[in-house]
Amino acid sequence: MSKNIAELAVGDWHEAPVVQDLSRTQIVMYAGVSGDFNPLHSDEVYAREVAGYPSVIAHGQLTMGLTAKLVTDWIVDGEFTDFGVRFQRQVWPGDTLTAKATVTAVADVDGGTAVDLELSTVNQKGEPVVSGYARVRERPHERH
Repeated sequence: MSKNIAELAVGDWHEAPVVQDLSRTQIVMYAGVSGDFNPLHSDEVYAREVAGYPSVIAHGQLTMGLTAKLVTDWIVDGEFTDFGVRFQRQVWPGDTLTAKATVTAVADVDGGTAVDLELSTVNQKGEPVVSGYARVRERPHERH
């Protein structure tokens, strides 16, 4: 259900799973790509015995990136000009995350269209793990 920015209106929304059954391998792969080797993300013994968690936790930035992927999959002619999130809950191996973006404003910016979005991502229990916002504008070379 990809869209161009010009097709969007206030109140439009898109929701989709962004990861199903998050694996430890995906978490370790993200550690390698990001360079964040904090043992909370990869060392089960450390996570349980030192930090007191039931398991390793996913990187917050991984969850943020998965939320952003929903937007880039939905709005095919856009680029982020603003993006921010608040982390609300840890994400664990085995979690399934579903993200939602809702258009809260549409504006003409520098001769092109931009949309403001409210973002939310929940786990398989419906518990919020991330909330946030984004502004996405038409890429300059794709303006009509």
